[in-house]
Amino acid sequence: MARDEARDDDRRESTRRHGPRSTRLDVPKDTRRVVVPRPSYDPDRFGNFAERFARFMGTARFLFYMTVFVTIWITANVVTIWGLEWDPYPFILLNLFFSTQASYAAPLILLAQNRQESRDRVTAEGDREANARALADQEFLAREVASLRMAIGEVATRDFLRSELRGLLSDIDQLSTSPSQDSSEAAR
Repeated sequence: MARDEARDDDRRESTRRHGPRSTRLDVPKDTRRVVVPRPSYDPDRFGNFAERFARFMGTARFLFYMTVFVTIWITANVVTIWGLEWDPYPFILLNLFFSTQASYAAPLILLAQNRQESRDRVTAEGDREANARALADQEFLAREVASLRMAIGEVATRDFLRSELRGLLSDIDQLSTSPSQDSSEAAR
């Protein structure tokens, strides 16, 4: 038993010293080599950027800016300000700009929608848990009310108490009048 524990301690120490590339036979070797390191980014920061971008693209301000840009582009292309023709085939470059914008906007909008869907899923799960707790509380309260009704059913009512008291009062009246009758009969 002590030997097994010592062997386990030695294995843990070997793994700590040598890292993931240990000499153990039951652990596969990491054969990947990193030629070009992958860029790292903060997914939350990028997601927040995507959400802000998607929100901006869905505003009237964005539509106004885009309309102004397109109007200027078309006017400049049609009038050819100062004889400069930067777009020799009319509106091809504008079409390229729109395609580029769409190719970047679509994934960013999808990312924002996925993040919103995740938040909605968490909110829905919280709502389901709250509803389950509320249902359990309602069932508990319904059982308590039912037990109170059963207990109240066994409690004497006001009419019952009055009738019992009248009966006792009449018995007392009979007893109080009957000894005087007994004493008057005895005196005769």
